[in-house]
Amino acid sequence: MKCFLAGTCFQYCMFIIKLGGSVITKKSKFATYNKEIMQKLATEIKKAEVECLIIHGAGSFGHVLAKKHALHEGFQSATQRIGFSETQNLVQKLNSYVLESFIEAHLPVVSLSPHTMVTLNNTQLHSIQYEIFDHYINAGFTPVTYGDVALDTNLGFSICSGDLLILALASYYKPIKTIFVIDEDGLYTKNPKKYKDAEFIDMIAADKLSTLLTTLDDHADVTKGMEGKINTINEISKLKIDTVLLNGNKPHRLFNVLTDKKTTCTIVKG
Repeated sequence: MKCFLAGTCFQYCMFIIKLGGSVITKKSKFATYNKEIMQKLATEIKKAEVECLIIHGAGSFGHVLAKKHALHEGFQSATQRIGFSETQNLVQKLNSYVLESFIEAHLPVVSLSPHTMVTLNNTQLHSIQYEIFDHYINAGFTPVTYGDVALDTNLGFSICSGDLLILALASYYKPIKTIFVIDEDGLYTKNPKKYKDAEFIDMIAADKLSTLLTTLDDHADVTKGMEGKINTINEISKLKIDTVLLNGNKPHRLFNVLTDKKTTCTIVKG
């Protein structure tokens, strides 16, 4: 649904929400869906009654196989093709589970698979069929897309991460906010899973993001973990869009952000 803004431009009035794989899957357990948390998040989105576009990560359904078969390094041998197929199959299974949770919450969702509409070049976005999103949004549906594997014009294939998608879609739709639903309260001065002296950050200017110490967690992640997210958020901020990071394991926080209520989160000013 579109709304009129100042001047002659029209813009979609929506939120773009990235549901992290660390929240909707159990990343320490191969291909394990966190149904209880996903159903709560779906209910909060439904209750908020806002227009949104949803992206979800691959979590333990994608990263383990992608790393095992070195899919993030591009085509190197014919044996990787089966790994590509296995990974695509698993992330589609996760997507089907996510859709079921949204449908149970009575949200009219539709799955848009990146491997059918995205082309990469050297791991970066080369093309995306935005008009498919437009058509479904204008028809009253909530598009749900996800981290996937896709063809790459230079490497043969590579990873189309959820972070890559949220940056592309934020650039196109200019949402009210982009929201990262993660397994921590927000950003810290250091990785709180590793450092007890990590300090929570409730608000930060985008130009200060590079000062944060980021380290990878122990589970497999071919998209650079929090470091990758910070780089993505920094690019989103250049679009003059605020980004919110919140803990999806804590009840009501996503709902509170969507309805502009005070809650624990990190706001990165765009």
